[in-house]
Amino acid sequence: MPTSKNAHKHKSLLHRLRNYFLTGLVVAAPIGITIYLAVAFINSIDGMVTPLIPERYNPESYLPFGLPGLGVVIVVVFLMLLGALTANFFGRALLSFGESLLDRMPIIRSIYSTLKQIFETVVSTNSGSFKDVVLVEYPRKDIWAIAFVTSETKGEIQDRTIEDVVNVFLPTTPNPTSGFLLFVPKKDLIYLNMTVDDGMKYIISAGLVVPPRRPPKGVPIPPPVTPSAAS
Repeated sequence: MPTSKNAHKHKSLLHRLRNYFLTGLVVAAPIGITIYLAVAFINSIDGMVTPLIPERYNPESYLPFGLPGLGVVIVVVFLMLLGALTANFFGRALLSFGESLLDRMPIIRSIYSTLKQIFETVVSTNSGSFKDVVLVEYPRKDIWAIAFVTSETKGEIQDRTIEDVVNVFLPTTPNPTSGFLLFVPKKDLIYLNMTVDDGMKYIISAGLVVPPRRPPKGVPIPPPVTPSAAS
């Protein structure tokens, strides 16, 4: 009988240690991976930008230690100065002249115009990109996938379709930067209450991170009931 108790205690101890290990892994892994990616990004920018600084202007030439993130700071300052330059008349004229030169290059013209439209859509706060999270039947009927409504369909595509359709971006899992552009009848979509961030987390985690339930849009979330109020 004592042997059975000791075996049970030993098994229980191993079970607790296993749970502790898994809990520590869940806590440490996201932090460690985030720090690793951030350091790798900073080091890659520093490796490309720092060697371009003349030695007399490089503060690392006068310091006994390196300055991690120096390249990132230089890139941020450069982009701010570039934005300020293009905000005035001279900058806009110079940008227009440069774009006119690119328009004369067949392949470069297509690449530049596509990238420009993508970045303007993502950065602009007034663009209605990713307005709603929806369910769409894909790749066949009765199989559902999460997608994002980007805008109402206009132009020739809408003119040639009978139903009112919307532009829907269907991302891939776990890399949502690639996907498919679908033109789906609005009546065939199921609009969800989850936010775009929740939908992205759901896709990136391959369904492991389930978003919390949210009330329909426009309905305020009721305040939590305290024990005193409940009594």
